Amino acid sequence: MATKAKIGVLGASGYTGSELVRMLLRHPRAELALLTAERSAGKAMRDVFPQFAPYELPTLVALEGLDWASLKLDLVFCALPHATTQKVLQELLSKAPATKVVDLSADFRLADTAAYAKWYGHDHHAPELQKEAVYGLAEIHRRAIKQARLVANPGCYTTCAQLPLIPLVKAKAIDLDEIVIDAKSGMTGAGRAAKEAMLFSEVSEGFNAYGVGGHRHMAELDQELSLAAGREVLVTFTPHLVPMNRGILSTIYVRGKRGRTPEELHAILLKFYVKEPFVHVLPFGQTPQTRHVRGSNMTFIGVAADRVPGRAIVISALDNLVKGASGQAIQNMNLVMGYPETMGIDQVALFP
Repeated sequence: MATKAKIGVLGASGYTGSELVRMLLRHPRAELALLTAERSAGKAMRDVFPQFAPYELPTLVALEGLDWASLKLDLVFCALPHATTQKVLQELLSKAPATKVVDLSADFRLADTAAYAKWYGHDHHAPELQKEAVYGLAEIHRRAIKQARLVANPGCYTTCAQLPLIPLVKAKAIDLDEIVIDAKSGMTGAGRAAKEAMLFSEVSEGFNAYGVGGHRHMAELDQELSLAAGREVLVTFTPHLVPMNRGILSTIYVRGKRGRTPEELHAILLKFYVKEPFVHVLPFGQTPQTRHVRGSNMTFIGVAADRVPGRAIVISALDNLVKGASGQAIQNMNLVMGYPETMGIDQVALFP
């Protein structure tokens, strides 16, 4: 029997942390050796999430006082709040430098620490670690991820937008100054902490834009699309909150360059992703729904023609807790650890 990697999940009492536990329980090469939670420290995982009642899991513990060296963890997932992760990983990697890390927060996604300070309102607490962090969009940065000690898992909105856009940008097939991303997310994207604005009566039967003109994921989009283009790219991006539990749907408006038709843009995406296990391009004219990917690590992409000649509408859908967070994090773990990339995360979407 193959040796199992000792895995830690920091922040296991949140939505992405519990999703990691759910998926890792069925991963044949993962042994859950550490689960942390601050407010729920000392509790069993089943007391926080009753669905884990049948499973033997480590008791939740606080981060403070952990002896990282003696834990001998092979890999740690960080599902902690922004800014907290930087300080925690400074200590962890200084005491246990051989431990691999996949960080689900935004703390290491921006290569430019000045850009991080601008968008997140404070200086980066671990600039030396930022230099080695690899952006974890597997379909684009697979080779670098395999060699990484620290992987910065992409944001959910940015994953949903980048997967359809980057191949088109790389192919110089669209006008870089006319990209509009209209994105909608389910409630779990806001996290599990109690917030008045997230109460059922506050969000039910409603639909609203937020972070208009200044959402933090814009910095991530700027970085990765500019990298793909070889020049600065600034897109229009507006997120919306939808009263559903899971899912992101991005409707992206683009104009073909040098007479490229919507059918040609579709062909570029189809060719780019033909061998990718977690990105599926639908037949031309068909568009995805969030329910088509719920509970899976898949991203579905559709392309349709706009009524205005030369413009195309590209629509992508993913589960924000899986491909947008925990599933993608395990995909990155598989790459870092040298496991088959689809191991433990190749489940079909739930329906209905």
